[in-house]
Amino acid sequence: MTMTVQLIETRRFGDDRGWFSETWSRPKFAAMGIDLDMVQDNQSYSAHAGTVRGIHFQRAPHAQAKLVRCVRGAIVDYAVDLRKGSPTYGQVAFAKLSADNGRQLFVPVGFGHAFVTLQPDTEVAYKVSDIYAADCDGGVAWDCPDIGIDWPLPPSGPVLSDKDKALPRLADFDSPFAYDGVPMAATGDLG
Repeated sequence: MTMTVQLIETRRFGDDRGWFSETWSRPKFAAMGIDLDMVQDNQSYSAHAGTVRGIHFQRAPHAQAKLVRCVRGAIVDYAVDLRKGSPTYGQVAFAKLSADNGRQLFVPVGFGHAFVTLQPDTEVAYKVSDIYAADCDGGVAWDCPDIGIDWPLPPSGPVLSDKDKALPRLADFDSPFAYDGVPMAATGDLG
């Protein structure tokens, strides 16, 4: 099944106690074209606003699709098309995800994933379709001019890992992903 980047509006059922939300239901997501076994849950904590994580991916045999949500604070979440031959290669889809809005971004295999924190003490949770495998881990430079993400950074600039500082530019990157015939449905701000 071919999949594309999707912004998912999660319904919340509220009462005097607060709210309840179903963030993953395999039958409901399959009806939206996301028919996967999610095999691992990850969570990250970022102490500072302006923390950039990405642009990351995993290649075969442990390529990962991701379902991303922000459980505390707020982020701008990015999906970058890295599929060789795609008419949207190097283009970006993004959305603001926050604990308040409950949105989720689905990032399929073949797309790089990144986010920047908009608030201090931000936590992001994501389901992935395969296990973490260090030997399959890869990425592209967060500030690659060929991708051109306009990061909403504080005046102090980004907080980066050493790994993210050393990733290659898109022009120096040999993508392990093939175009599957389905361009990204939308690029730019998904809402």
